Amino acid sequence: MKPKVIFFIFSFSLLAIMGGFFLLSPSYEKSLKAKYYYEVSDYKEAYTLAKEAFSLDIYNRMAATIMAQSQNSLRYVRYNDDAKKYTKVIDEIALHEDISDSDKAKIRMICNIMISSYIKLAPSVITDKELVAQSAKYYDMFEKLLEKVNKR
Repeated sequence: MKPKVIFFIFSFSLLAIMGGFFLLSPSYEKSLKAKYYYEVSDYKEAYTLAKEAFSLDIYNRMAATIMAQSQNSLRYVRYNDDAKKYTKVIDEIALHEDISDSDKAKIRMICNIMISSYIKLAPSVITDKELVAQSAKYYDMFEKLLEKVNKR
């Protein structure tokens, strides 16, 4: 046989063995599922599966990456959920005819909490851009609101 044919057969066999290991390994199977859930923005399920995959094989870099990215994305989701919740509280306060000093203090406290929480967030290259943009929008809103409350 020619050396090129032998090299091709050897290379193909090696790739087939590696592919088989990748697809049949329970750790990598869970990693692939975690990747799917991360891509469809189910970060909680992605984190759970990636953590399971990582516990099966601590050398599984795919699981480690998805676990870290899911955890980062979950921080953004929590921030946005808190922002929605606090926005409703502020809207209820704004319905009053006269806003008391204690209500202003409450708004200041909420704004400071949300501003300091946003500063702790750090997007990565693969963090969902919409999630990051929504968080930035809420951050700007709380900054402007704090500015208005401090002026009065």
